[in-house]
Amino acid sequence: MFSRRDFLILAATTAALTGTKGRLARVAAQQAITQDDLLSFDSLGQVTLLHFTDLHAQLRPVYFREPSVNLGVGEAKGLPPHVTGKSFLEAHGIAAKSAEAYMLTDQDFEALARSYGRVGGLDRMASLVKAIRAARPDNTLLLDGGDTWQGSYTSLVSDGADMVKAMNALGVDAMTAHWEFTYGSDRVQELVEELAFPFLAGNVVDTEWEEPVFSPTQVFERGGVKVAVIGQAFPYTPVANPRYKIPTWSFGIREKEVQGHVEAARAEGAELVVLLSHNGFDVDRKLAGRVEGIDVVLTGHTHDALPRVETVGKTLLVASGSHGKFLSRLDLKLEGGKLAEHRYRLIPVLSDAIQPDPEMAAVIEEIRKPHEAELRRVLGRTESLLYRRGNFNGTFDDLICQALLEERDAEIALSPGFRWGASLLPGQEITVEDVYNMTAITYPKAYRSEMSGQMLKDILEDVADNLFNPDPYYQQGGDMVRVGGLAYTIDVRKPIGSRISDMTSAKDGKPIDPARNYVVAGWASVNEGTEGPPIYDLVARHIEKKKSVVIPENQSIRVLS
Repeated sequence: MFSRRDFLILAATTAALTGTKGRLARVAAQQAITQDDLLSFDSLGQVTLLHFTDLHAQLRPVYFREPSVNLGVGEAKGLPPHVTGKSFLEAHGIAAKSAEAYMLTDQDFEALARSYGRVGGLDRMASLVKAIRAARPDNTLLLDGGDTWQGSYTSLVSDGADMVKAMNALGVDAMTAHWEFTYGSDRVQELVEELAFPFLAGNVVDTEWEEPVFSPTQVFERGGVKVAVIGQAFPYTPVANPRYKIPTWSFGIREKEVQGHVEAARAEGAELVVLLSHNGFDVDRKLAGRVEGIDVVLTGHTHDALPRVETVGKTLLVASGSHGKFLSRLDLKLEGGKLAEHRYRLIPVLSDAIQPDPEMAAVIEEIRKPHEAELRRVLGRTESLLYRRGNFNGTFDDLICQALLEERDAEIALSPGFRWGASLLPGQEITVEDVYNMTAITYPKAYRSEMSGQMLKDILEDVADNLFNPDPYYQQGGDMVRVGGLAYTIDVRKPIGSRISDMTSAKDGKPIDPARNYVVAGWASVNEGTEGPPIYDLVARHIEKKKSVVIPENQSIRVLS
């Protein structure tokens, strides 16, 4: 990403400022990295692929903390992306306290966030894209890996229209999808009609007509090379999200169909085949070893950010992170119609170092202006670092569970292990926008019901298998469901049905009785007809009552791996 010299200069600067907070440290960090530094790249070959994914409707710069725990199981154990924190820095030769350490790990996150500032912002992304396109006007493809239309206040109230407008302005060349489908099949079709580029999803089939719903492939010519882009939507959408939103659409990995799309593209003269995927990294690693003829997999869904390309045989795997933190650049040289050489850079979108693109800034202002007063409305303040990402718990999810317990008068709270949601630093005000960045979904009802102790265990076991099944093709979910009022032990090495043990009440330490019913509050149920207040209203009300939020370190989950 940066040169070794840049890292040494930056590390020395940061070390000299240890203990210095605020403007001085931040100015030093900004001075060490410029927009030209971020764009520095020795072009190679005929084709430049630009990739971002899992933007989750974040138009403005945010903070986003990477996970401290991202366990791999089976053959993926200990392999990227299942290396985090200090081990990640050591594996990639990254200096502690550097910009790269800030962007790629949880290490020293609060201090480094105060130095380097926010990340992402679509006007900053646009500046990078335009600069690269200007340098490589006939060689560049910009590809969106999906989870773009969902995750913010404005995306929710506009049913995704704001992000369609923004992506058209950015000049995306093709996209695939996942959370987009939670707007429902009719709305998705309406929005696809508004796109200025192809919506590719070769693994989505209409069950009534037994026909593909969307185009699987789009062929482009860049640098004199025919490039086939094959779209692969999230294969488990009807499992992870409400089936009733897309009642006649069938998904799946559809390995044979992917192979067929590759062969068809080759038969039509494609020299470079790119899979634009929302499968998740481990699924794509397995798929790349089983489907022949894919040159590049641009992977998404699991929010992994890797500073170098991973390879499976002759296939390159690129992981570009989430929330607009990164823009991947992959330059490809073809010789004799075959991929001969590549050069890669995971470009950090450090918002303070990048001049906002005025055209995209105007689009963002137009989208946000009618809602600005509500977006900025202050609910309270946090004294703790609030974040979501992590296999087992996140402090913002702990806050949501706290709100569910108190506002719904429940004994136990369940909050889904979504990976999306921006972070907040200690001392920051919590606004309405911040709450929606964690809760903006189309099935938001916060239910209150009774569940037996056995049912609670079954739920935890089911989610754990979605995450820790050793076969990636059976990993269908996000991170582990978050819990409030409940403690347990999880052994990720064991098979389904036997990973969860020692379930106890967090209140009194008594074992959870399998035969007893407990009052449980949760949200994001995939069942149609769920009743209750929207989770964003419930959490906002809770924060307004508290005024000051303090979330202690979560000690309720014991992990064996």
